Amino acid sequence: MEFADRDAGISLAELLAAFSLATDLGLGQPMEHVLRSWRIAARLAACTGLPEDQRPSLFYVSMLAWVGCVADAPEVAASFGDDIAFRADSFQVDLAGLPGLGFFLSHAGRGGPVWHRARVVTTILASGGQSIVQGMQSHCLTTSTLAERLGLGTDVVTALRQFFTRWDGRGVPQGVGGTDIAPVIRLLHLADVVEVRHRTGGIDGALEVARARRGRQFAPDVVDAFVAHAPEVLSGVGAEAESTDDPQLRCPLTEGRLDAALEALADFTDLRCASRAGHSRGVAELVGEAARAIGLPHGDVVATRRAGLLHDVGLHGVPVTILDRPGPLSATDWERVRLSSYYTERVLARPAALARPGAIAAVAHERMDGSGYHRGLSGAAVPMTGRLLAAACMYRAMVEPRAHRPALHGKQAAGVVRAGVRAGTLDGDASEAVLSAAGNGGRRRVSGPAGLTPREVEVLILISRGAQTGEVAARLGISRKTAGTHIERIYTKTGASSRSTATLFALRNGLLDPLDL
Repeated sequence: MEFADRDAGISLAELLAAFSLATDLGLGQPMEHVLRSWRIAARLAACTGLPEDQRPSLFYVSMLAWVGCVADAPEVAASFGDDIAFRADSFQVDLAGLPGLGFFLSHAGRGGPVWHRARVVTTILASGGQSIVQGMQSHCLTTSTLAERLGLGTDVVTALRQFFTRWDGRGVPQGVGGTDIAPVIRLLHLADVVEVRHRTGGIDGALEVARARRGRQFAPDVVDAFVAHAPEVLSGVGAEAESTDDPQLRCPLTEGRLDAALEALADFTDLRCASRAGHSRGVAELVGEAARAIGLPHGDVVATRRAGLLHDVGLHGVPVTILDRPGPLSATDWERVRLSSYYTERVLARPAALARPGAIAAVAHERMDGSGYHRGLSGAAVPMTGRLLAAACMYRAMVEPRAHRPALHGKQAAGVVRAGVRAGTLDGDASEAVLSAAGNGGRRRVSGPAGLTPREVEVLILISRGAQTGEVAARLGISRKTAGTHIERIYTKTGASSRSTATLFALRNGLLDPLDL
């Protein structure tokens, strides 16, 4: 069976549940807000009689409805300042009518000079709020596009385009309301707001907002069902056991479909900052090729490429006003950037199929001299997969424009990477492998530490993990004699005299993750 056709050990539902944790960051909400909202909506679905065959759609719509806030984050930041704070505050207000207008005007141009705030206020008033409407429309269109890329059905795509509708027809698209709104969206409208109010104000706060917006933002029958069953609907809503146990959501992805889904999510992650478009995909291509060239086993190559796609998912927790700032960052802002790799680790920690690439992604910003973040790892504590990713991320960032500088040419970017090697922040072998993959290598042949060939790296990793000569031969499909020759050459090149000293060499050079031993 081809690798792409194998069971990846993860369903699309599990993948989106993990990604929803990053969405929570962008909304300024504690992790699992999206999952808790879905659980509330699912319990209400049972109370309102939503047909069983629509329950999977409710899950996928719940997981994706807020993803569009990534795509319009630059525009939100330009008009309202810190986009994460803006989203968090929006849960406290009914965004239609005078309360909604007051909310938008009070946030207009936040963090900017007086003239900027005045200009944004004038634009909102002069356009009758059309710029805000266009942003909502863009959000919905972008989210539905992601659903299509993930292979979800037309019912999910259509529902996502109605996320900013209202029961009273005063939402977006304007005039769409009442029973024209998909039932799953009517449930989510209430659940999304109620989750926040219940967490901050208890059951009384949840009931108060539901009643206040009945017949306006929320469907009357959904509110009535919630009021009648609020205690059981909200009881234990944060329990993890309920996550994706529905049999209809368990269909596993193949390895090929998992890669396609990760690429789609990576593309959307990069939309958070206009200058980063294509960054994650570019890093993944570079680091995957470099990992192959240096001789890492197939499983590590796959995990490292996927880590390249995922390494910036934690940036959902960093406001665009920080990511796109042309000048130096304050100590507080820089701390938020440093936290992004911690967020990446948290988001990817739970699904077993993402644990390996997630662990690699979390060390993308570590440095060999301990000056990186978020753990401050150094030397042998940084695996070769992480060293490759760090070099690939730096090179790719250099050839892309940023708010504080234009894009560099390939040779200039290579110079920056090599300067990092000389300064002791980047690994030399990993960096050369990345630069060769990018077409800027300074030598014709990429090799591993101590001049090991890619095949010798494979053999070293196997014997370090306890494989005997015969096992090495069987695993690699070579003769026992050839395997023995490789081991002899490894010992000669590395100066090792036994399996244990060879293992120490592999660890010192990042070829083994200490957590795997």
